[in-house]
Amino acid sequence: MVPKTGRITAVGRKLWNVLLCKAQSQGLEQELFALPLKEVLIGLDFNSNNLALVKDHLRSMVVTPVEWQSPTTGEGPAWSVCGMLAEAKLYKERGEVWLSWSYAVSMRHELLDPDVFAKLSLEIISQLTSHAALVLYEVGTRYKEVGKTARQAYAWWMPVLIGRPFDERMEKLEYRIFKRDVLRPAIAQVNTITDVDVELIEHKTGRFVTELQFQVRKKPQRSLSLQKPSEPVDVALFVRAEKLGVEHARAEQLAAEFGDPALATALDALEKRLASQFPEPLRDPFRYLKSLMPGHAAAKVREHQVKVEAQAPEAIEVAAQARMGLWAQKWVAARNDQIVAEILALPKVRQDELTRALIDDLDRQGAHPTFRQSLLTKGWRHPIVRHRMVAYYAAGAYGPDWEKPTPEQLLEVAAQSAQAGPT
Repeated sequence: MVPKTGRITAVGRKLWNVLLCKAQSQGLEQELFALPLKEVLIGLDFNSNNLALVKDHLRSMVVTPVEWQSPTTGEGPAWSVCGMLAEAKLYKERGEVWLSWSYAVSMRHELLDPDVFAKLSLEIISQLTSHAALVLYEVGTRYKEVGKTARQAYAWWMPVLIGRPFDERMEKLEYRIFKRDVLRPAIAQVNTITDVDVELIEHKTGRFVTELQFQVRKKPQRSLSLQKPSEPVDVALFVRAEKLGVEHARAEQLAAEFGDPALATALDALEKRLASQFPEPLRDPFRYLKSLMPGHAAAKVREHQVKVEAQAPEAIEVAAQARMGLWAQKWVAARNDQIVAEILALPKVRQDELTRALIDDLDRQGAHPTFRQSLLTKGWRHPIVRHRMVAYYAAGAYGPDWEKPTPEQLLEVAAQSAQAGPT
């Protein structure tokens, strides 16, 4: 499935897969499919009229033309173009919101025939966080009985896995970057979560990689890290982001880049910041939210979890204790840098007010006069008093636990450390 305009997001792909699975269960002979919306999505208030998120995704599926092409020559139609959905409708029936949808006539049988388009596990789909991982899982599920996908030029795989049309930017994308940012994280996520293992096979012409295919193996049992979720797609994070002043589309972009756990942690901090209004009301919630996101790929977190789970229990305990202190130190250092950047971003008049307030606070505490003198003559950025200003500002903005990392935040540091190491 290759989009010709626009982009297919991870949430959009999940929603499309859920609809596909539900349609398969309703039968090939159906032309129009229908379900209560709560069986497709969770995290929305179905009693309100605020269904903008689901409408946006359904609208995108109807208006986004995609080319359908099989990686295996001679399987199904050689080429076809149509929308991901032919139509979609939201309506109320007996006080409940329902969704109905249909597929293009030319593709309905191909999509709903389980011998052609393999049935996917909604339980697994709900755990995958990137578009590339979802596509690799689909491909792996189709070819797990065959053992190996067809061999195609890596440029053929790019729009399929990234989920946007092949454009000038993609044409300039180097293979090593594509492998690092798309292939490796997606493969790691699929191998961690799903019931198939996918291995990248590179074919070279001279010294350069020109074609790719994937080795697919069935696992003897499902990964132990998989938790049993609800089947519908969970959009609660994006609904929560909208309530905090961040458009759901922009929140989805952050989730796709950094992962749902990182977005959830950042939303907690955003909510606290909006509630405190210290030292002044927040003007741009999205910009603030983005500043809180860690610089890591979510797949590295999962890779780290898999490596840890593969060790003996005794080794896990020893290794964890040895690394936790270092991770905490790195997180606190980064947290301090973030607080300094926030203070520097304030207007000078607000920084001066903070300095006067800190002087009053130091006087109340009976601090040594050196601190007061340094603040007055050299400013809050002087090494002697900088940590005092950071602690004073952060405690007011985020509360007394501002420099205590959560387990999720420590895991993000671990992922960053793994990403910075040898590849």
